[in-house]
Amino acid sequence: MIAQQIINAVSLGGVYALLALGLAIVFSIIGLINFAHGELMTISGYSLLAALLFGFPFPVAVVIAIGCGAIAAVLMERIAFRPMRGADVTSLLLTSFAVSSLLKVLFQNGVSARGQAVTMPQWMTGAFSFGDFTVGVGPTISIVVSLLALVALEIFLRRTNTGTAMRAAAEDFDVVRLMGISAGRIIATAFLLSGILAGLAAMLWVAQRASVDPLMGFTPVLKAFIAAVVGGLGSLPGAVAGGFLLGIIEVLLQATLPAAYAPYRDAIVLSGVIAVLLVRPQGLIPAIRVQRS
Repeated sequence: MIAQQIINAVSLGGVYALLALGLAIVFSIIGLINFAHGELMTISGYSLLAALLFGFPFPVAVVIAIGCGAIAAVLMERIAFRPMRGADVTSLLLTSFAVSSLLKVLFQNGVSARGQAVTMPQWMTGAFSFGDFTVGVGPTISIVVSLLALVALEIFLRRTNTGTAMRAAAEDFDVVRLMGISAGRIIATAFLLSGILAGLAAMLWVAQRASVDPLMGFTPVLKAFIAAVVGGLGSLPGAVAGGFLLGIIEVLLQATLPAAYAPYRDAIVLSGVIAVLLVRPQGLIPAIRVQRS
């Protein structure tokens, strides 16, 4: 039972880490907390549902769904945020809220206000045993995908020219511009990566719940924002650390809290967040420098 709870904790933490990383990438480049990030999850979820209804095999449907999330993120940057470049932080924040609200209304009125069931493959609902331990296939896939995505992103940021430019832009965007690197390309790439990460998180989220609805991205992205703040807003390693920490705390509290205190789980988690920030106001792994382009 303890081993199963640990696996569930790491699985949930992986989803939060992917989402927090997507938020942190955009924030580190342009200083924007994109609260429409949850709608990228929703777009990927509905894209998966549509692809399956059209008869695509499940692996192909997953690729299509993640691709739709990435394309939606790039279009979001191009249509909503690029015209606002140079605006103050408040205007950018209001724009992200407006985009989020607009997409929610479109989902509710254009698709359905109710949740839609997603048929998952039989093998994803199974389990396998190691001695006395029984491990679910779904949580195992979630852990493996999360870790592979984080490793792939690290390689991209460290080993490619675009990744190096993005890391430099996160520290000092003005110097990157003076070196002749296109600001638009860097920002668009940041949104593209955030869309891919949101799409991956959406697939893991849908795999656990086997349904999609217009508000499916709200709660996980809110938790991911908390994780990003705890880890150090704008810090990519901090976002990962905060995501896994929050997931582990949530699952452990759910497993250990007495029934009378279970409804207060989120309040206890937020109290822990406040305690961490009182000790480390800049987060667990503070960002070196964050500038808005």
